[in-house]
Amino acid sequence: MKKILTASAICALMAGAAHAERIGVAMSLFDDNFLTVLRHNISDHAEELGVEVQMEDAQGDIARQQSQIQSFAASGVDGIITMLVDADSGRAMSEMAAQYDVPLVFVNMLPANMEEFPADQAWVGSDEEQAGRLQTSEVCKLMGGKGEAVILMGQLGTTGQRGRTKATEEVLAGEDCNGITVLDQQAANWMRTPALDLMTNWMTSGLKPDAIIANNDEMALGAIQALKSAGIPMDEVIVAGVDATQDALVAMDAGELDVTVYQSAKGQAQGALDTILKIIRDEDYDQRVTVPFELVTPDNLSEYKTKN
Repeated sequence: MKKILTASAICALMAGAAHAERIGVAMSLFDDNFLTVLRHNISDHAEELGVEVQMEDAQGDIARQQSQIQSFAASGVDGIITMLVDADSGRAMSEMAAQYDVPLVFVNMLPANMEEFPADQAWVGSDEEQAGRLQTSEVCKLMGGKGEAVILMGQLGTTGQRGRTKATEEVLAGEDCNGITVLDQQAANWMRTPALDLMTNWMTSGLKPDAIIANNDEMALGAIQALKSAGIPMDEVIVAGVDATQDALVAMDAGELDVTVYQSAKGQAQGALDTILKIIRDEDYDQRVTVPFELVTPDNLSEYKTKN
């Protein structure tokens, strides 16, 4: 009798394992600090929940990402999570998932077709304009509402670049901050080395900004490297980023970065996986899940050192 019960228990366990959800995750780029943290948090949460995830790197290529999503759908995954290469590509990804009748959750980057989602699709991320407002309002305060600044933008066409830059421009146009002149604004594609090169070129051409407002921490760190290489004391320039990555918090602790904005990779990752599972399991879910940004300065730095 014991043998029969044991065999039955094993069969039940095997049946449960066979029905564990399988999720395809299509990331825009593995080689990015914040997205690496996001990716690892998805994997960690999946392990906690007993869910299988398969990660693919689009390497910044829209066509590659579209092919990955098609492959996931055709292979019979239960659901797909994607961090888009470009916001405007969301419509094609959405239509493809709908064609295969596979639930889809967009994480982090808000797709352009958010208002047209079918019933089994959702978005989990943060309000990019909130990040730009928090960041630039603090920079304006530190500058006393006057001086000269440059803006380092992320990859053009991404929701982060659009939202954060738009909010920055709106804050600087406000009554308290319109004494700040923007000398130039260019894209450095979210990356440290392009930002270093761009900042070096600006200084070589004679620009000496009082503040550098970067759409993310990686570009802020690149600008800091350029400033230090040029022998410019860091207490003479205000540098601001977004994401509160570990590298950025180290730079803030060293007195090099003045402002960043915490973006919860953990909150977005867990929210995306929880949402796709709710859709798969036919449970109630929110089609739009917003994870708030939070301002980080040297005054509250200690609260954020272990959050991402």
